[in-house]
This record gives sequence, C-alpha cells and structure tokens, in this order.
Amino acid sequence: MQTKILLDEGEMPKRWYNIQADLPRPLDPPLHPATGNVVTPDDLRHIFPMELIRQEMSTERYIDIPDEVRDILTLWRPSPLYRARRLEAALKTPAKIYFKWEGVSPPGSHKPNTAIPQAYYNREAGIERLATETGAGQWGSSLAFATGLFDMECTVYMVRTSYDQKPYRKSMMQVYGAECIPSPSPRTRSGRMMLERDPDTPGSLGIAISEAVEDAASHDNTNYALGSVLNHVCLHQTIIGQEAKQQLAAVDDYPDVVIGCVGGGSNFAGLSFPFAGEKITGKRPDTEIIAVEPAACPTLTKGLYAYDYGDVAGLTPIMKMFTLGHDFVPPAIHAGGLRYHGASPLVSRLAQDGVIRSVSCYQNEVFEAAVTFARTEGTVVAPEAAHAVKAAIDVALQCRETGEAKTILFNNSGHGNFDFSSYEAYFAGMLIDYEYPVELIKESLARLPVTG
Repeated sequence: MQTKILLDEGEMPKRWYNIQADLPRPLDPPLHPATGNVVTPDDLRHIFPMELIRQEMSTERYIDIPDEVRDILTLWRPSPLYRARRLEAALKTPAKIYFKWEGVSPPGSHKPNTAIPQAYYNREAGIERLATETGAGQWGSSLAFATGLFDMECTVYMVRTSYDQKPYRKSMMQVYGAECIPSPSPRTRSGRMMLERDPDTPGSLGIAISEAVEDAASHDNTNYALGSVLNHVCLHQTIIGQEAKQQLAAVDDYPDVVIGCVGGGSNFAGLSFPFAGEKITGKRPDTEIIAVEPAACPTLTKGLYAYDYGDVAGLTPIMKMFTLGHDFVPPAIHAGGLRYHGASPLVSRLAQDGVIRSVSCYQNEVFEAAVTFARTEGTVVAPEAAHAVKAAIDVALQCRETGEAKTILFNNSGHGNFDFSSYEAYFAGMLIDYEYPVELIKESLARLPVTG
C-alpha cells in the first residue's frame, strides 16, 4: 500500500491561486493608521516593493510564479503527501488520514514558500535589507535563509519568550547570516515604550511587528517582510494546497475534511484555500474546513470581527479581521507561532461567512496528540503543527464512533527538532492549560480603533 505520494519537480505549480477572485464580495479595504482613509499603493511603498503591493490588492485568480523563485523552491518542493496508515491503525478508525509534510524545507517549515518570493521581489526593487518579526522562529529562520540566497541583510525581532525557549532558532538565523534580537528591544521607540510599561513582558507578535515596521520605515535601504496574515503571504502559500490536490487526485481521492493550525493564518490558508475556493464556487460544497488555534489565544473562536491594527504601536494599516485587540499579550505558551492577536483578513472573511469553522485546544492535549503521532508516524512535529494533529485525531475518533470512512487532510507545517524543551515540559507535567479570561479580552477589544 502506498505511504507517500510524490510529484516530479516539473509538476510543481507554476501559478499561485488567489482566493480573492472567488469571494462572493470584495474584502473590506485596509485603512491608513493615521488618517482612517482607504490605503492606496503609495501608502505602502515605504515598506513593501510594488509587486507585492500589487499582489496584496489583486483579484486575479492566478498569479505567475517567477522562474527564479520556482528554481529555488525545487530545493524541497514539491513536498510529499503522506498517508498516515499507522496512526489510522492506532486510532482504529475507518477514516483515511493524509498529511502534507512541509518540514522538508531547509529551515524546517512552510514559511520559505513566501520568504523566497518576498526576498526576490525586494531584491528586484533594489532593497538591501529586510526587517521582520518572528514568534517561534520558523519565519525568522526562513527569511534569513531567503535573504542569504539573494545576498541581502536581514534583521529579525524575535518574541522574547520564544527567543528564550528556542535558542537554536536564533542560531539557525545566525548561520544564514541574519541578526536576531529579542523583542521588545531598546533598539526601537516601540520596544522602549513596551519595556517601560512592563520590563518583564514575554513579548508578543504585535510588539515585534511594531519594531520591525519602525526599523524598515526609518531606513531607506530596508523594507519590511511579514510571514503571515497579509493577502500576498496567503497567496504564496497556496502552492501547498495545489500540490495536495494533485497528489490526492493521483490516488483518486479528495478530502472530506481539511485541517490546519492558525496563528496569523498562512499555513492554514496555504493548504485550505484551493479547497475553499472549490467550496465557495459550488464545485465541492460539502468540504469541511477546520481552523485550529490555542485556547490561550482564541482569535477566531472568541475574538471580534472588526477593524484593528496589526501591531501594538498602531503603525500598520488597520485591517478587518477577527481580533483579540492589538495590545492583547497572550500567555507564554510553547506554540509561539500561534500567539497573534489577529487573523488574516482572508481567513477571517471565510470564518465570518461560514466557509470554515474554528476550534481551540489546550497545550497538554495538543502535546498528547503530538506524542501519539510521533509514536506511530515517527515525526516529531512543532507545537504549532501539533494543533492540526490534535484536530485530525479528533475527527478520526468521531469517525470511529459513527463508522464514517471520511478522508481527512491536514497540514503538517513544520518539524519540532528545536522544540524538545517544550516536549520535556510536557513530560514533566509543567505545561499550563491557559484559557485566556474573557474579561481581559473584552478590555483589550474596548481599545479598538474607532473605524466602524
């Protein structure tokens, strides 16, 4: 029986899929943080190259992938699709479980799928340095990898709690030639402001974004790069779902359930958007699409669909999205890549319209699922990806109860080779099952910008 389904390099998609073309109504436009007016391309030119701005605002269904980008992507793409037969047997489920394995990239996650094109378009625009933020370090190490290939400099502001928890991610960034700084830092006005407010803060992605945007805006040779949330990032990641569709077609299958973890939403979008597009257009209307997030940062499950800043300092455009409030600082859970107060506007729209549904999980049950997966399939996954494993197991167990032989597909978005301190904490019984108090979420939401 076939375990892994592979594509040849020549079968790798030549275009990205843009789900904006298939939305029943356009996205609510981003607003300028200072004026409240609709953002124009010129408003973004000081931090992004024009080609990425064009992709951000495009409603074309497909956008060509440059040949130089495709050539670099072949270092690891197409990524394999696995049938998790041993997990199926352990769960005694009639369901079929497939996972797309993105941990084969050099930095070990899905993040280079967008890091490579972002670095490429910036290099083409004459930019010499990129500034960015990172949570668990997957994005920071991926952008460091990409900028190294294009002979660019890279500065990464890494959320302090993850900087301390995952020191080898910092080491990987340094190997690739990047500078990694714990955030908040005294280097920027935004960082100094947060340190004055709380010297012992664990940091957050919202704070780190403020620092990176401020850095980029204050240096002429520097642009900002974001690893999740924005439309062009989700666009670049759709190479995952397009490959998965081809691989499942090769074994005459199609998913009944599609699952991905969500922080900002990039890996979830990458796998699910090609399937969500077929659901929206009526080609496959019954596909169930599940977004999984931590109970400690329940953006889609407990947040508000409203306009909010993407960062703490209010430097980014104001976007319509599910949010917990831009100054929300979640507990220092080990899934650092999922500690973001907002969700991608595109993912948020699909949630608002009922195209996808969201669930949340606690740390201990997530790691329990990850250990079950490692002991059956052999791969130790990152804490973020373990959320998708947990949801896939839950659906498979439901199938055991009902007798339904569903086909389950989830995105295994990265390996956990730098996360063994997190696993050690789990085995030692030291993980805390945070559930953020609704009252604190309400306080944060009360400070949303007044923009309608």
